[in-house]
Amino acid sequence: MTKTDLFQTLHHVCVVVREMEKSVAYYESIGVGPWHPFPSLEAFRGELDVPDADAFVRLHYRYANLGNVQLQLCAPPAGSTPQREFLDTRGEGVFHLGFTVPDCDQAEAEAAALGLAIRMRGRLPNRSGFTYFDTADKGAGVTLEIRASKA
Repeated sequence: MTKTDLFQTLHHVCVVVREMEKSVAYYESIGVGPWHPFPSLEAFRGELDVPDADAFVRLHYRYANLGNVQLQLCAPPAGSTPQREFLDTRGEGVFHLGFTVPDCDQAEAEAAALGLAIRMRGRLPNRSGFTYFDTADKGAGVTLEIRASKA
């Protein structure tokens, strides 16, 4: 078994929902929040490898920073996104776990060496970004994502 640090620093849990405002209101009613709008995904268009870029940049996200992890809600629009496919076939629920890595490109290479296939990815000019791996049906139960932020 190969030891890796790819999936050691959990950053967020992403839950796909049908109705964003209804979900936010429910979570707030039980003390989870405050909720914040997610930054636009348009900046990723320069280097974005997803099934439908137009649908991807229209994904509606909100997030809440909890004590030890971020909770994200995603309400996918019509179009071909893995989030929409998940919602249509499985219903609402945990879509992915996002892990922080120092360098997405290096981590992506490490994941390839482990045999993980890329499901979708995006990079900004400073090489920060994300990569989702095809893990949900391989025994992980959810999609695993790596992300890196650079100042």
